[in-house]
Amino acid sequence: MASAKPKKKNPRLASGRKRVRQDVKINAANSSLRSKYRTAVKNVEKAVAAGDKTKATELFAKMQTVVDIIADKGIFHKNKAARDKSRLSAKVKTLALAAAPAAA
Repeated sequence: MASAKPKKKNPRLASGRKRVRQDVKINAANSSLRSKYRTAVKNVEKAVAAGDKTKATELFAKMQTVVDIIADKGIFHKNKAARDKSRLSAKVKTLALAAAPAAA
C-alpha cells in the first residue's frame, strides 16, 4: 500500500497559528493570479494558432497587463514575465507579417 502523507502538526505559538492562517489566504490569492496568467497566455496562443491577427493583438495587450501585475507582485520573476511577453510578441508580429503580404 502507498503510504499517506504524514499529518502536519498544528503550531503551538499564536504567531505560528496566525502565519498558517495567512499562508492559506496568500496561497489562494497567488493560485488565482497564476491561473489568470496561464489563461491570458493560452488565449493569445490560441488566437495566433487560429491566424486571427486582430484578436491576437487585442488579447496580447490584455495579457501584457496581467503579466506585469503578476511580476510586480513577485509571483513570477520579472525576467520570466519579460521573456514570455517577448516570445508572444514575436508570435503576434510574425502573424501580422504573414497576413500583410496576403492582403496586398
